Amino acid sequence: MFADRRQAGQQLAAALAGRDLGDPVVFGLARGGVPVAHQVAHGLGGQLEVAVARKIGAPGQPELGLGAITSDGPAIYREDALRALNLTPEDLAETCEAERREARRRLWLYRGDAPSPAVAGRDVVLVDDGLATGVTARVMLRALRELGPRSLRLAVPVCAAEAAEELAQEVDEVVCVHRPSHLRAVAFWYNDFHPVSDDEVLLALAESPPTGK
Repeated sequence: MFADRRQAGQQLAAALAGRDLGDPVVFGLARGGVPVAHQVAHGLGGQLEVAVARKIGAPGQPELGLGAITSDGPAIYREDALRALNLTPEDLAETCEAERREARRRLWLYRGDAPSPAVAGRDVVLVDDGLATGVTARVMLRALRELGPRSLRLAVPVCAAEAAEELAQEVDEVVCVHRPSHLRAVAFWYNDFHPVSDDEVLLALAESPPTGK
């Protein structure tokens, strides 16, 4: 188990060490992935940025993620989950747009009117604090791939083995400290897994140089 997200980020940075990552950009998936990404960016001498993707929950069960969306771009859905619940993307259109609005609100809160970070031709690492289904990571990875990075990696302290295998199709490499076949829950892997606040995200961004070391 990890003591907290800080320690998890330090171990993840060590797992990434030795790769040819020139001037990397490290995106932390808000909110929980940002404290982890903060440590990764520090370890790699990279630029810390925030990424926002929102889960699209099932009707009456918002915690059951059926898909995900970013502030801009198409939503993606877990087709097997939709079939199991006899739902279509059209059934979730209202929820989808509400989550897109929330993604835009959070992105404005974290970045304001600052320009989007330069990604084209650079090594990009997307970081979260843990992945079960990986649907929010997938939609963000596809959005980042559209920006033309030199390489694209997904790095998480703990990731369900099945999700890691599926997400490997989206990236050049998936890096995990732990890859259990039965994840149970991400929180199980942390002694301290408190909800990360907006203030913590903003503090991490403020403490990181805008262009890395």
